[in-house]
Amino acid sequence: MVLNRKVLKFEIDLDFILIAVTTSLKDYRICYYINKCLNFNFTRIDDLSLDTHVNGSPLLFSLYHYVWESTETDFYFIGNKGSDGYLVPEMREADYFIMIKNYIDDDDLDNMISGLNKIPEIVAAVKIDPKKIKSRENLLF
Repeated sequence: MVLNRKVLKFEIDLDFILIAVTTSLKDYRICYYINKCLNFNFTRIDDLSLDTHVNGSPLLFSLYHYVWESTETDFYFIGNKGSDGYLVPEMREADYFIMIKNYIDDDDLDNMISGLNKIPEIVAAVKIDPKKIKSRENLLF
């Protein structure tokens, strides 16, 4: 007797855009410059808590939020280095990430990345493909 086997594949829907930001400044200082230069209004919200089951206590990462009311686009500014580790360990050179959820126009995105790179305190701001990150599950919240 032959049994039919079916394999269930589970793919995570990564419906966001990710920008890696490298700078030596603290999170509140770089948010100040981003707010000033890009006319954003990042405000601090509760830290992102990541439960790794390694030492029992969750890792905490700084988290800021801003919304474009006209398009309902959410922007999250997330620290890559947390209380005891990295949010995305394979990208240790990135100090912060800007996650963009919902729709953003390609021209607006290009202007935003260009504006970020014009801030003297930012070494680099680069768009990253979330599908190429091994620990992409850490970015789902």
